[in-house]
Amino acid sequence: MAESDTQSSPVAEEAATKRAGKQVDKQAVKAKQKAPEGLMARLGRWLERDHSGDIAEIRPMFTARLTDVAANRFAKQWGERYLAGEGDLRRTMLAGLAQASAEIEPRGEQGLRLFRRLYAQADNLRLLVDVRADMLRWRNQVAGLTTLESELGNLLSSWFDVGMLELQPINWDSPASLLEKLIQYEAVHEIRSWEELKHRVAADRRCYAFFHPRMRGVPLIFVEVAFAADMAGDVQVLLDPLVPADDPQNARWAIFYSISNTQPGLRGISFGNFLLKRVVDELLRELPKLKSFATLSPIPGFVAWLSKQDGKALQPLLHEKSDRQEALDDAEAGKKWVERLQAAAGHGASDAVRRSGLRMAFHYLKSMKDGHPLDPVARFHLGNGARIERLNWSADSSLKGVSQSCGIMANYLYELDELDDNLAQLAAGKPRVGRNMRWL
Repeated sequence: MAESDTQSSPVAEEAATKRAGKQVDKQAVKAKQKAPEGLMARLGRWLERDHSGDIAEIRPMFTARLTDVAANRFAKQWGERYLAGEGDLRRTMLAGLAQASAEIEPRGEQGLRLFRRLYAQADNLRLLVDVRADMLRWRNQVAGLTTLESELGNLLSSWFDVGMLELQPINWDSPASLLEKLIQYEAVHEIRSWEELKHRVAADRRCYAFFHPRMRGVPLIFVEVAFAADMAGDVQVLLDPLVPADDPQNARWAIFYSISNTQPGLRGISFGNFLLKRVVDELLRELPKLKSFATLSPIPGFVAWLSKQDGKALQPLLHEKSDRQEALDDAEAGKKWVERLQAAAGHGASDAVRRSGLRMAFHYLKSMKDGHPLDPVARFHLGNGARIERLNWSADSSLKGVSQSCGIMANYLYELDELDDNLAQLAAGKPRVGRNMRWL
C-alpha cells in the first residue's frame, strides 16, 4: 500500500508492525531451540495458567446469573485482556473457554449467557466480533470451539439484524479515520494512494456503508458506485482518475464495482443483499433518471477451478477443433489453459482463445454445488436475485485480476421486478442468464 506525502495509512503501519513482529518471532524461535526442554515446558504451563485462566474461575461466566458481581468482574478482565492480546495469547484464552464449556451439563442457554455477559461488560460489540473471527480461524485446531462459535454466530445474527443497521454515505468530507478504513478494508480493488481514494468518493461517485450503532465508526460492509451511459465492461476505466466522469444527473446506469465485507467475525451473517437494495432505493431517490443497476464483478474462483479440469471436462468448451484434439485425454489440460489465458489476458488475444476462455468462465459461473453457485461472488449476486448478464474479456488487467480470473469479469444485472423469479430459478438449480448473453 502506497503512502501519501504527508500521511501514512493504517495499512502501512500494520505492515511495519508485522515485519517487526516477524523479526521478534524469529528471535523467539531461536531462543526456544536453545532453551532447555524443561524450561520451555514450564513456560508453556505458565502461559496456559496465566492467560486462559483457571477453569474454576471461567465456569461462572457460563453458569452464574447475569447480575453476579464476581463473574461480571472476571468477564470484564477477560475481555480487556483479550482485546489487548493477539495470536497465541488469544488462542490460549479461547482454549480455556472451550474447556470450561465442555464440562457444562446440561448446557441449555449457558453458552449464550457467556457471550451476553462479555458483551454487557465490554459495552460494545467489538469484543464478540473479534472473538468469533478467531473462533472461525481456530475451530479446527482447538477442541470444543465449534459449539461455541455456532452459539456466538447465532447471537450475532440477531444483534446484526438489518433493521438495526444504518446506511450512511461516505465522501471526501467524511472523517479521515473513516476514509482510512476504506483503504484498509477495500478487498476487491486495492486503493494505493490518497488520490485514488479521493477519486473513489468524488462528487461523481457514490460510496455507501452499513454501520451498527454499537460499533461506531466501523463500516461493516461498503459498496462503491460509478455512473455510466451504458453497462461498464472495463474496471481500469472506472478506476482511472484521468478518465472523464459521467454526470450522475444524466446517467442511466449505476455500476456497483466494489463490495467489501470488513469484519471476518461476521462471516456467514448476510446483510449484503439488504445493502444493495437500500442503496438502489437511495440512488433512485437522489437520481430519478437512473434506469438500470449492474455490477462489474471479479470471478475469484475461476483459475482455481480451471486448474483442476482435465481434457475430457474441457472438450465441449473449446472453440477450435485443434484445441479439442490437443486436450483429449490430457489430465493437465486445465492448468495449461490457465497459463494460456493468463498470457493472452491483454487485448491482443486471438478470437479462438477469447471465445474458449469466456466459454469456460461462463460454464464455471453456472456451475453449482450443494444448491449454490461455486464462485463466491456469483453466489452472492445470484443469491440476491441478480442474473448473469455479460462476460468481459481483459476487464481487469491487474496482477490480482489476472491471477484469479485471467482478467475476465462479469456483469450481474439487477432488474428489480425480476429478483424473485430469478431466485426461484436459482433454487431449481438453473441460474438466470441474460436473454442476450454475449461475450465482450
